Amino acid sequence: MFDIFHTFIIHSSAEKIFEGISAPDGLDNWWTRNSEGNPKTGSVYRLDFGPEYIWEAIVTKNIGGKEFELEMTKAEAHWIGTRIGFKLNKKSANTTEVSFYHTGWPENSENYRISSYCWAMYLRILKRNIELGEQVPYEKRLSV
Repeated sequence: MFDIFHTFIIHSSAEKIFEGISAPDGLDNWWTRNSEGNPKTGSVYRLDFGPEYIWEAIVTKNIGGKEFELEMTKAEAHWIGTRIGFKLNKKSANTTEVSFYHTGWPENSENYRISSYCWAMYLRILKRNIELGEQVPYEKRLSV
């Protein structure tokens, strides 16, 4: 199995970041075009990336303000069964270390390598959205 990891600092509270990575409105600010779901463990999320890319994931971990994880259940074949998660480590009242992972890739494929790059781009948008309130239209997210 192959895994993707990114660790970075966001200058914000862990609580605010947790909303950004677990609430549908938060996800829509940096990752999805539109998402629906409840961040409760066992709940299903609907993740809309465009007409041909309506994916689903189940919440496999929610430790309020600290950890959140989704397991992909409906997606492109190489994404199914992979886990996307965050661990938040509060460094101070307004500084949080974010450890991101996307684990369980079946092979070191071109899609795996492209996804690692794309995650870095999306996580940068997450950071700027939370720190600066920056909004990037969905269609421009991989070109900013």
